[in-house]
Amino acid sequence: MKRTVAWVISSLTTVTGIITPSLALNTSTGETGIYAHRLHQQPLNLTGKKIAIGQVEIGRPGIFGFDKIAAWSPTFKLAGVYYQNRDVKSNGNLDNHAAMVASVMVSQDKRLPGVAPDARLYASAIGAIKGGGQPQECLASQHIAQRNSGDVRAINFSFGESLEQDHRKDAKLDGNAHLTQCIDWSSRVHDTLYVIAGNQGTGGIPIPTDHYNGITTAYTTKRDGIYTKVDFANLSALPVGIGRSLIKREINVGPRRAINLTAPGSKVAVYDLAGTIQEVSGTSFAAPHITASVALLQEFGDRQLRNQAPNWSLDSRRHQVNKAVLLNSADKIQDKGNGLLLGMMRTIFSKNHYTWFESDAYRNPDIPVDIQMGTGHLNALRAYQQFSAGQWKPQNPVPAMGWDYETVSKDNDQEYVLSQPLPENSFVSITLVWDRLVELNDRNNNERYDLGENFEDRGINNLDLYLMPANADNTSQSICRSVSRVDNTEHIFCPVTTAGNYKIRVKYQQQVNQGEQPYGLAWWTVPQGSVKP
Repeated sequence: MKRTVAWVISSLTTVTGIITPSLALNTSTGETGIYAHRLHQQPLNLTGKKIAIGQVEIGRPGIFGFDKIAAWSPTFKLAGVYYQNRDVKSNGNLDNHAAMVASVMVSQDKRLPGVAPDARLYASAIGAIKGGGQPQECLASQHIAQRNSGDVRAINFSFGESLEQDHRKDAKLDGNAHLTQCIDWSSRVHDTLYVIAGNQGTGGIPIPTDHYNGITTAYTTKRDGIYTKVDFANLSALPVGIGRSLIKREINVGPRRAINLTAPGSKVAVYDLAGTIQEVSGTSFAAPHITASVALLQEFGDRQLRNQAPNWSLDSRRHQVNKAVLLNSADKIQDKGNGLLLGMMRTIFSKNHYTWFESDAYRNPDIPVDIQMGTGHLNALRAYQQFSAGQWKPQNPVPAMGWDYETVSKDNDQEYVLSQPLPENSFVSITLVWDRLVELNDRNNNERYDLGENFEDRGINNLDLYLMPANADNTSQSICRSVSRVDNTEHIFCPVTTAGNYKIRVKYQQQVNQGEQPYGLAWWTVPQGSVKP
């Protein structure tokens, strides 16, 4: 199967033609979707201004005045467009799909506003060239990560490579494809959060959905007018029943889960290259909701830095912090109004119609995320609330909500003692993320990836996460824990069975590479006295 064909089948599930404004994109950015419109409004006025994000695809969106298309004026402005790692020619590599993905992120049209309409979007086209492939895709990714003076906060991948085109013998989704290793290397070296469209369809584009250091998304469809259910087209399921062999081939090998987060992706309204409104579906359009949400958070973070806000630092720009915040603030189970369920705004259903309470991730501490839902559904407003709580260090008692970027070693667990007691039956959400260590075999020592070079996977240190009584010493006394042996994400979502004082412990369980491990941590709890009747 040709690369371009595989990409179209997997990334663009439906394009159904012109639709009415009542089905506009703002239904996915608004209250039926991710609540980004609340951040656009007074008093926050967060639109992604001055924040750089990236896009890497087979083709690219167009720029008005540069690409000479008659009667065409896109609804967005771009900061730069490229062909792989060099300037692109006028009208070269234009692509409808890339234009529609860009529309989700940065459309400035009042009818169809993007998630971050004022963000600076840099886009590179890979091109369907003979002899191209993962090395060229890595080159383009590096090029985009280095735009804006090396300050690109998130990069969107609404495309991928087929296992059939991977040069490894008996290729599997084990994290070791060339492009997958490149993404994990770049996320660490360039400190940018990669957001990858999850696999779907027949044949599929699974590479690099088996990466570790970014976010892979599944997409939701509307149920009773609200994006609450994982769409059936996602291949995020256990390999059982009809299609077992296909599903087994298209998900990660072993027990590691691929999906981190869900976002709207069914019947999303976008503008195409011709300026026509189209209705589209697929993870290709879920991923940019997440990528652009990073721009909203980062605009707020930079505002805090300019204002020298307390409990704020440059760590707010770390990709690990962005990932932890987005995953930890996701909606799972709708709060009943008393605040015990952290004010979550909707209940999310798998395509098999189970909720997080029925998932193995809820019951089994060895499994941090659900195979279909990840940690839940993107909610940009809740992500802002989580992020705005600020950075708090383990040396002193911490508030009920916050985040941190810190380092843990074998001989020094990090503990965050909550300053207020937690009430009985309240829920706790805690997310810990850290990087797989992938290094570049830099043959010419120029500190950048060049064609012909490769990467070395040095593995993942094993960190564990616990919620314990404040006076407890042994992890066997924990009331909740997340202790996956195969992933670089730990996630706790559990009820407090006994009211009292608690602490969060980050433990360096097993060393695989370096002796000290940087991590991002986010927590959301219910302080005593805040529960509503």
